[in-house]
Amino acid sequence: MLDVTAIGELLIDFTNRSADENGFPIFSANPGGAPGNLLAALSAYGCSTAFLGKVGDDSFGDLLVSTLKKAGVETRGIVRDPSVFTTLAFVTIDSSGNRSFAFSRKPGADTQLSFEELDLLLIEECRIFHFGTLSLTDDPVRTATRRAVALAKERGKTISFDPNLRKPLWKDLEEARRQMLWGLAQADVVKISDEEVDFLWGCSPEKAAKTLREDLGVKTAFITLGAKGCYFSAGDYWGAVSVPLGIHPVDTTGAGDIFTGAVLSRLLASGKPFDQLEEREVREAAAFACCAASASTQHFGGIPSVQPMEKVCALMRANA
Repeated sequence: MLDVTAIGELLIDFTNRSADENGFPIFSANPGGAPGNLLAALSAYGCSTAFLGKVGDDSFGDLLVSTLKKAGVETRGIVRDPSVFTTLAFVTIDSSGNRSFAFSRKPGADTQLSFEELDLLLIEECRIFHFGTLSLTDDPVRTATRRAVALAKERGKTISFDPNLRKPLWKDLEEARRQMLWGLAQADVVKISDEEVDFLWGCSPEKAAKTLREDLGVKTAFITLGAKGCYFSAGDYWGAVSVPLGIHPVDTTGAGDIFTGAVLSRLLASGKPFDQLEEREVREAAAFACCAASASTQHFGGIPSVQPMEKVCALMRANA
């Protein structure tokens, strides 16, 4: 039995690291994509994982597949397509480690995944099925994702969702809002950022958590607040945890995805149905995830920035 199967984008993040003598940017290539980052974190923290997606039949596709294999992720659900290029993202980082994105995706291989190409056994065999909105921007992957989510729900899987808003990828931000709300309404567990909360509702984390749970049916919600930590809501309780002290980010790429993978890993490690978890267990999972995400920001890239369990646990102890 797999712990988590995710559907979505695999891509290369070209991160601006320096400039040449003429002032032109020099980029380093790092394997990434939100679902890939998430699964790499889950695998690092003791879970079995699998990926459903598409890359080009090119050197970047080779790099992505080999990177996921090395991270311990099952890759038989990754389709290689010689007719399209592997998706690329160009990331510019400011002095605080925050990012801006430009994408080469017209189309990118990830958008060309069809439902008929999915290895449905990877959905049948998992406990949690995860997706995000980059799989909802274009067809055929939008239809593939919607049908995959419907199948997972029909089979009684726990559904995990991350809105992961990337405005440059949407032709219409109202359509982005509609797709995000659809995804939230499918989910049992949600990780959403304060920026996405502001985009959808322009409200406080507390009010957003109430909307997620009462109006959209989400059972467990984690609202990440950047350097301020995380607000969580589950069962009849809620709370907040802080990020560890003394962290100075150099690159926040993938931090939200690593948070999600880390928090799911701890919820799974409890061995309990998520709706039976106590406040202490959810709080500890959120604290672990904040440490994992924070540790990742001291390194460049998405998948390469996932830090080992022992380092995350040491960071938790140092900030206890």
